[in-house]
Amino acid sequence: MDRSIGGASQATLPMLMAHPTQDLLAAALSLPEGERLRLASELIASVEEPYDDAWNAAWLEELERREQAVRDGGSEGNAWAEVRARILARLGAG
Repeated sequence: MDRSIGGASQATLPMLMAHPTQDLLAAALSLPEGERLRLASELIASVEEPYDDAWNAAWLEELERREQAVRDGGSEGNAWAEVRARILARLGAG
């Protein structure tokens, strides 16, 4: 199983994270998949903005627009590896 984080291998994690974060990540990666997913969900929820009906409605509308574009053949989307590389480049980690 690939244990890379956002395209960074565990060997490069020391350059990207502080030591306590590395320890937490190593412990989290050793959990079974279901527990990792639950932990990831809790971490994401801990940094999300308060619920905003207008924002959520706008985001759902955008998702539906994109889904329809794919269904209509107007968009093929992008491979995850491509998207991840762009994100990492923006963050200066890739």
